[in-house]
Amino acid sequence: MASHSRPRPAFRADLRFLVGIALVVLSIAGVWLLVAASDRTEPLLQARRTIARGEVLTADDFEVAQVSIGALTDRYVGPGRLEPGQIARRTLTKGELLPRSAVADEKDDRTTTVVIETTTAIPDSIGPGADVEVWQAPARDDGRTFDAPRVLVGDAVVRTVLEDDGMLAESGTKVEIVVDRTDVADVLAAATGGAALSVIPVGAGS
Repeated sequence: MASHSRPRPAFRADLRFLVGIALVVLSIAGVWLLVAASDRTEPLLQARRTIARGEVLTADDFEVAQVSIGALTDRYVGPGRLEPGQIARRTLTKGELLPRSAVADEKDDRTTTVVIETTTAIPDSIGPGADVEVWQAPARDDGRTFDAPRVLVGDAVVRTVLEDDGMLAESGTKVEIVVDRTDVADVLAAATGGAALSVIPVGAGS
């Protein structure tokens, strides 16, 4: 007696086909979502100029930049998020995005500005926002000579150089610096006591 083979159910082949289609669709969707996420930009504040530590931050100091940094967006400040009286906790360079960690309330600020007049030329590398050391050579009793130079303030920041560039190489100049409030008395005492003051980049005198 002749035997007859049973045909395999067609739905098994159809199921494998449908699973394959589903995997392809999921793969395409995943790639599309990844590309879409990488292309998404967010508006963030970008410094128009170098902003020294301790300066009050205003909207005019920044422009809005459309950037794509993914999950890191929450670490930066967007338009309309600056509040009156907020200051720079550290120096911000021109073109830098404004990190939330670099913003502080003015009431919490421990720094202030002092204008000093140096007796030596300021290096060309020093400008607004530069980290500097302030050195002093105290005046001796004879009024004509000075003691050996020593560090007066080791972590000041230049706010403004108050003389034209053409004069820097010829003589000293006036500089507005940001210092900790605890250093103000020493700086003023040196300035009024006739000490020779110099400003140099941090680490240059070590």
